[in-house]
Amino acid sequence: MNAKKAVSVLLVVFVGFWMFTDPNGLADAAKAGAGQTWGLTQQLFAAIIDFVGALS
Repeated sequence: MNAKKAVSVLLVVFVGFWMFTDPNGLADAAKAGAGQTWGLTQQLFAAIIDFVGALS
């Protein structure tokens, strides 16, 4: 459990440092990550629809 807390604290410190040193880079990374997540979500649901369609 202590390792999870340590990793969480390190992650928060890293993101905080990144936010203050390069806010534009952080915003670009967040935008790109959100776009990729949306694309993966669309692919997942398209695959589910194709799978269910193939069952019937």
